[in-house]
Amino acid sequence: MMAAIASPSTWRQYYALTKPRVVQLIVFCALIGMVLAVPGVPGLSELWLGFIACAGIWLVAGAAAAFNCLVEKTIDSKMKRTAWRPTAKGELSDRQALVFSAVLCFVGSVVLYVWVNPLTMWLTFATFVGYAVIYTVILKPLTPQNIVIGGASGAMPPVLGWAAMTGDVGPEALILFLIIFLWTPPHFWALALYRVEDYRKSGLPMLPVTHGNEFTRLQILLYTVVLLAACLMPFVYGMSSWLYLGIAVVLSIGFMAYAVALYRSYSDELARKTFRFSLIHLSALFAALLVDHYLF
Repeated sequence: MMAAIASPSTWRQYYALTKPRVVQLIVFCALIGMVLAVPGVPGLSELWLGFIACAGIWLVAGAAAAFNCLVEKTIDSKMKRTAWRPTAKGELSDRQALVFSAVLCFVGSVVLYVWVNPLTMWLTFATFVGYAVIYTVILKPLTPQNIVIGGASGAMPPVLGWAAMTGDVGPEALILFLIIFLWTPPHFWALALYRVEDYRKSGLPMLPVTHGNEFTRLQILLYTVVLLAACLMPFVYGMSSWLYLGIAVVLSIGFMAYAVALYRSYSDELARKTFRFSLIHLSALFAALLVDHYLF
């Protein structure tokens, strides 16, 4: 038993449960919140605090991902995109996944409470509950608006980062939250469009399944318009300069252009390109905030 647990292949399976790419984006967004919360160049103590906070957030986010894999193992096994996951293939038992998730959540929470601050720990734990329980267990199988409502959990990382460095939640953190909250639906619905048959087989009430392709494309377009307005808010509020504004406008217009093209003439390949660009949009947008913060 111990030999099996210690084997490299088993560790890789546990690591896969944490959804590394997703968690990397979460930690990156949290890091942006940390950086923007500190005026000027951070000192050694602030760098250490940020490192510890990133580690704690990574652990709790990985726990939420593992719990999600456990709850959705039957659904994952029916979808090509997720059938490879260790829980879906039966490579890890329910008990192993649950214990792994619980240990990560406990250790991450202790790290945040003891070495960062209680507010960050409670906000991170609330995000865990929001994603792993409220979204995964309740909303996702219940309503086609699951991504919209559940997007609140996915939008929390910058708030967590801000709270880690300041001990409170400022309006700047809420602006970053709003951007990710509005970005999530068009990002995920683009994926759902070209994976619609997977979701139909899984029985999940995703928007393309319940309301059709054209309605989903319209929603994507409308959300990118509102997202453009939200992306201007860091400049309007005084968080950033013209450098960020220019990059934000270009990225947001690019996202809207994909949405318009997708609405006018659908293809799976265009939906894939829209999904991929949405990842570039968010990453480049937050990178622009980071660069702008230090240059101006």
